[in-house]
Amino acid sequence: MLLDGIETMLVLAQEKTMSKTGSALYISQSAVSKRIANLERHLGKKLIEPKGRYVALTADGLALIRNVGPVFEQLRGQLSEQKNYESTDTILPIDCSETLVAGYFSKVLASCFALDSKIRLSTNHTPRIIENVKSGKAVIGLCAGHLTPHHGLLTFHLFDEPFYVVSASSLKSLPDELITTDLRNNANSYQAGILAGLNITPLMEIDSYSAAVQLALSGATPALAPLSIIRTLKVPTKNFFTFDELQPICRPIYLCVRKNNSRLPRINTVMEAVQTSIEHLRLDSHVI
Repeated sequence: MLLDGIETMLVLAQEKTMSKTGSALYISQSAVSKRIANLERHLGKKLIEPKGRYVALTADGLALIRNVGPVFEQLRGQLSEQKNYESTDTILPIDCSETLVAGYFSKVLASCFALDSKIRLSTNHTPRIIENVKSGKAVIGLCAGHLTPHHGLLTFHLFDEPFYVVSASSLKSLPDELITTDLRNNANSYQAGILAGLNITPLMEIDSYSAAVQLALSGATPALAPLSIIRTLKVPTKNFFTFDELQPICRPIYLCVRKNNSRLPRINTVMEAVQTSIEHLRLDSHVI
């Protein structure tokens, strides 16, 4: 089917290899090749070409993604709303930031699993979570960081998560250099301007808060990390520090859902459980 081919092209554009695309779609590598070949034959255009160990999209392939991709994702999201989520036999997919599962929501999600055996959890970065909820791959998203505008989802701001500086040695003032997460990520890019205004150099940008914290605790440059990571790694209080100048750096935590899905009782039950759990978190003076 043509829709299978378009879906495969969209995944390939992200994964870059046939094998990873097959894994993401739960199909064989040969099935990936067959889907794309069928789409190329139907369109009469070459859509992909080998590029070393990877697969690159041709100009026609990129044009297809650019022109058809948004419409396809919108259609897929609308189709997902037609699923019978009222039935407890239907899988209820939830996509969540890994740090939020570990730092805040493990207990409430576990309680949801106990009540609804068809809940399935995946973890991703915030931009991918938004994409998955929009396309219907997930019905609820729990996101950490600033959201891109015009995403078209119903969002609930849960709380703002503070950041701390983690260091192996005691700090009396802000360091000149910090290990940060990837500042090119849309959810984190705002931090770059704040750090520049404080004359702090992001010495290393690592796509893992856990790795950044472990480096800092091992004696490397201090690291900037959110509270959820500090909680999860059980960082001693003597090794993390707060500074007034860093107050503007915080992660807004959101729950997001397609508007029509939010009205369904089964989905609404999970949403209410998560939102209620936040009231308990607010009792912790670190989370306001």
